Amino acid sequence: MTHTPHELAEEFPQQTDKLHNLKLTNAHFARLADEYHRVNRSIHRAETNVEPVSEQHEAELRRQRMELKDEIARILGGS
Repeated sequence: MTHTPHELAEEFPQQTDKLHNLKLTNAHFARLADEYHRVNRSIHRAETNVEPVSEQHEAELRRQRMELKDEIARILGGS
């Protein structure tokens, strides 16, 4: 199994307990985390040519990941 960069625990290493607790107690946060994970895995598969995509699609996936990460960061900072 390969290492997928940009996992949430790596992006927010000081808040892994908070990430875990929010996933268990906040349905909205859990959906965001799941979507982030799905998009991040898609980017990794595209980067490693496991599932090649167009440059435009990869750029869209990266934009989605950034937006999800920003929303996750706002929740982590405010809760």
